[in-house]
Amino acid sequence: MALVLHAGNTNKNAFKALIAAEYTGVKVELVQNFEMGVSNKTPEFLQMNPIGKVPVLQTPDGPIFESNAIARYVARLKDDNSLFGSSLIECGRIEQWIDFASMEIDKNILRWFVPRIGFQVYLPPAEEAAISDLKRALAALNSHLATNTYLVGHSVTLADIVMTCNLFLGFNRIMTKTFTSEFPHVERYFWTMVNQPNFCKIFGEVKQAESVPPVKKTAPPKESAKAKTKDELKKEAKKEVKKEPAMPKEDDAEEEEASKPKPKNPLDLLPPSKMILDEWKRLYSNTKTNFREVAIKGFWDMYDPEGYSLWFCDYKYNDENTVSFVTLNKVGGFLQRMDLARKYAFGKMLVIGSEPPYKVKGLWLFRGQEIPQFVMDECYDMELYEWTKVDLSDEAQKERVNAMIEDQEPFEGKALLDAKCFK
Repeated sequence: MALVLHAGNTNKNAFKALIAAEYTGVKVELVQNFEMGVSNKTPEFLQMNPIGKVPVLQTPDGPIFESNAIARYVARLKDDNSLFGSSLIECGRIEQWIDFASMEIDKNILRWFVPRIGFQVYLPPAEEAAISDLKRALAALNSHLATNTYLVGHSVTLADIVMTCNLFLGFNRIMTKTFTSEFPHVERYFWTMVNQPNFCKIFGEVKQAESVPPVKKTAPPKESAKAKTKDELKKEAKKEVKKEPAMPKEDDAEEEEASKPKPKNPLDLLPPSKMILDEWKRLYSNTKTNFREVAIKGFWDMYDPEGYSLWFCDYKYNDENTVSFVTLNKVGGFLQRMDLARKYAFGKMLVIGSEPPYKVKGLWLFRGQEIPQFVMDECYDMELYEWTKVDLSDEAQKERVNAMIEDQEPFEGKALLDAKCFK
């Protein structure tokens, strides 16, 4: 019998086992047509988990409930994987972070979120306590991630899977950019994780909450018909009651929103530019020799200072860049999250130095005269850099642009650890 997971297809607790299965190569089938409140109340389901909670994993040896236990079971089915680390101490630390993700992160996100959507009584003092406890936990996590790409070791473990799934509800439903910006290393970690291929298969596209859900007011209980006399019921039946228009269901509202034409990006409304960005990207990619004479000269021949602008960026926290692979992962994650601007931008990111701390500097070409606002709003990494517009009347700055496009080494007297291109 195949492993069958009983849960809805948007259940973040079910995601833990499904992502673990992607890493181990274990086949886990998500049960079809699962309906929360119906499927988990059947006698068959209650036999697997008497309290009716999801998810539940059906195995050849019997059912398993509790999402972390299910994820552990799936992760251990194949010996040749690193989800539990490579030593006893790593295994212990993975378990430590799994518990932390559950007791400090997930619990406090739920204490904040659940009352707001009407599933528990909303009490402002309780909410304040939940937010305070959550911030304390995120600050501790942020401190750890300042020098670590993953929670334990140098690759994804079950701790990262559980932590990311627990953070997912917060980022997706209640923790806005304003809230999470206090924890830049947690932000970087979360977006790096959800963009890993095995996570993407399960999560799909992940978007951050734009606002905190308003407190859902519960309607007062309806008057019981039993308390009314027959005469009163007859009178009410004769009355012509003007009905309120039915509120659209959540799915209908989403479909209506999706059917509305999306507003054009403001950059598409700018006057046409003589510079065709794709032509420059093609020239950059295809030039293998005589780079200065061909690509750099071609860039300045194409460049339109009225339609485009050039920007230098410098990472604000270079003192933290003490581990080479962590620094490279920071830059890689940044470029992944800049994908939303691919149609309007070209960039070069340099990691500089032969020993720590490494410096991260970049050059970006953007459509328009300012850094696009939608990039500033949606890519949190932008706040981690100082941005300076290139002054093309300054020959030294213009030469610096050439050097960055060319990956010139040494760059400003330092060796290049790596150079990455966004095109």
